[in-house]
Amino acid sequence: MLRLKNSVFVIALLAALSNGAGAQQREDDYVPAPLQPSPTPVAAPARPRLVVPTLMTMPSVPATKGTESDANDFRVLSTSTYTPTPTPAPYLHQGVYVTTLDGRVVMEQGAGEAFNPASAVKLATALKSLRDFGPEYRFSTVIWTTGVFNKETGTLTGDIMVSGRDPSLHSEHAVDIARELNRLGIKTVTGDLYVSPGFTMNFSSTARYSGEGFYDTLDSTRRPAAATRAWFDALLARKDQAGLASSPSVSVMGAVYVAPVPAGARVLLTHRSSALTDLLKVLLCYSNNFMAERLGESVGGPTGLRQFLIEEFDVPEWEVRLASASGLGINRLSPRSMMKVYAGLRKELAKHGLEPSDILPVAGVDPGTLQKRYAASAARGSIIGKTGTLGRTDGGASALVGELRTQSGETLLFVIFNRRGSVYRFRQDQDALVRSLQFARGGPAPFAYVPHTLAMRLADTEFNARTKAKGEYESISN
Repeated sequence: MLRLKNSVFVIALLAALSNGAGAQQREDDYVPAPLQPSPTPVAAPARPRLVVPTLMTMPSVPATKGTESDANDFRVLSTSTYTPTPTPAPYLHQGVYVTTLDGRVVMEQGAGEAFNPASAVKLATALKSLRDFGPEYRFSTVIWTTGVFNKETGTLTGDIMVSGRDPSLHSEHAVDIARELNRLGIKTVTGDLYVSPGFTMNFSSTARYSGEGFYDTLDSTRRPAAATRAWFDALLARKDQAGLASSPSVSVMGAVYVAPVPAGARVLLTHRSSALTDLLKVLLCYSNNFMAERLGESVGGPTGLRQFLIEEFDVPEWEVRLASASGLGINRLSPRSMMKVYAGLRKELAKHGLEPSDILPVAGVDPGTLQKRYAASAARGSIIGKTGTLGRTDGGASALVGELRTQSGETLLFVIFNRRGSVYRFRQDQDALVRSLQFARGGPAPFAYVPHTLAMRLADTEFNARTKAKGEYESISN
């Protein structure tokens, strides 16, 4: 075992988040890089910096147990035999845990200390969703009616209702629904539009606003220009040339109300979202908090996720605390426990013939939180991971969890947590550590990965006319 002293790295890499569509509701409290270095007060104590192992053989330097220097030193293990040494030190700024694919520990620092994983919590949400629903699961949005339809006039006399909890439902999907209603012959609804209490659209957390947006988007005379553009983008993504020449429209003459679907209502059609793996790819690339919270509600919320981690991965109860399914707020998990979550996610994906890159962003290739990190370096495409950012919570928290590939053919899994400091500098530290791990093994090597546009992933929806969706009926007593 080698004990290495702290080193200082100066890296000019800016880790910026993407401003692309779907990026709203991304990681909380994003802190941009300063335009120029801020002056450091003379009396301020030096912040413990990241330690990166080198290829040099260095003599072991004795250190006094319990000192800050000791608590922030790395333990680099050259064998698989290792004794955990928890370091519950309040001044510990970083926690690191690196393993091989077969679980041999390569490096650890504060591995048993509970950090705020920030948006890396979304990995647990993704795993529980895959476990409960399966990768091909599609969320249903169902259109109901209690009215009478006159096909000659295209008029539905009565009300229509909408139910569903699709976390990805957006304006372009509402236009698609109008198109399908037109195919059934429906052009006008004389009554009101009712949306179920759990219905949301365009990442709005209220059924009322979502219902009003849905109402406007159905009608081409009221449709926002942004909704039309989004629909055209979806048509282009799926190469639907016929759709480009159409102008779907359903006019609802009444008002918008929030209420459960009444007993006796009949199904007009069912819209099904893209497959869960596609939703997860968008969610994790952009770190979309809204989608994560909606998925979290479907798998038991923070309480259910916490119990899942305790029972499934034998995580000590005192070590895990979850305030949200997205990573917002005060959450706690140790690097070692987060490694169990990530390894469990890889195992769940492998059961279905999937790779981590099927749901996680590939650095420098996919849009979103890792789009610009490593993009201009040899490491582009060689890192798959999930970021976490909270600019104020816990004095500034940052995380990077995932895997890296090297020229030696080795794949390493890593968890890096940071707290109480500059998020910008934490990202520099994380990148330095990842780079050192790769260059100690011959340099970075890209994963075999063919990217697909995220617009296509969300456009791959389905329709079933007049079919009742299992689990979507909301009785009047709900």
